[in-house]
Amino acid sequence: MIIRTVGVVGAGHMGSGIACTFALAGFEVTIMDVDLKGLSTAEKRVEAQIDEMIARGDAEPADKSVAVARLATTKNLSDLGTSDLIVEAATEIEAVKHQIFANLTPYLKTETILSSNTSSFSITRMAAVTDRPGQFMGLHFMNPAPSMPLVELIRGIATSKETFDAVDATIKRLGKTVVVVEDYPGFTVHRILIPMINEAIYALYEGVGSVLDIDNSMRFGAHHPMGPLELADFIGLDTCLSIMTSLRNGLSDSKYRPCPLLVKYVEAGWLGGKAGKGFYDYRGERPVPSR
Repeated sequence: MIIRTVGVVGAGHMGSGIACTFALAGFEVTIMDVDLKGLSTAEKRVEAQIDEMIARGDAEPADKSVAVARLATTKNLSDLGTSDLIVEAATEIEAVKHQIFANLTPYLKTETILSSNTSSFSITRMAAVTDRPGQFMGLHFMNPAPSMPLVELIRGIATSKETFDAVDATIKRLGKTVVVVEDYPGFTVHRILIPMINEAIYALYEGVGSVLDIDNSMRFGAHHPMGPLELADFIGLDTCLSIMTSLRNGLSDSKYRPCPLLVKYVEAGWLGGKAGKGFYDYRGERPVPSR
């Protein structure tokens, strides 16, 4: 199967970034979200992402109008039914994702391949709520999708070779680097990255160092481009907590216990950059540590 049309469920940062990536590569893309304001924001976000790529020399000015013309938006899930490939990029709540796929199933053409951009949940479980577990797999883009070169491809237990080969070829058409991982909680990137962030939060919780000292330790001591607490704010503390909880539940190992401070920040609504406050406060001219 040659994939030409792509449906994206979710108009947030990940969904709009994934849509932008496919549109720039020549695919016809439809973004679906029940929030009309979110859809309008997604269109503006795609244009801004392309402008950033043009400024870096990763895209040409002429690419913008062509890519934007390939984008459509809808609030109706049924409008995605004729897509060759659907990428679910909704909030990282497993029950929500299951419901989306269950609701999508009646509208799908026979050939449609389904995928989820989940960062930690079981691909096999999600596939089981559809009528086509053989045409279902994980497709995990990194954030921001247009500029990050890596995509994790995850087979469920029932994913067919034909489905995997079609998606693999499609992602390579995007110019991305593919890694193939097994269907285990966190896959590879987040299995390694999120526990590191959780450990940095424990270091803050236990008074080992301040927010700035912990971040500077990893920036200048390990040559990380971003400190772990700053990165947690970028990812979203609710997402970090969700992934840690998935790792703990899926692997039954106490080393994946979410730090109590992470839980407290999420309960307080301090979710990071998207909320204006996390380990840093973003409401002033420049970010400063919250505590």
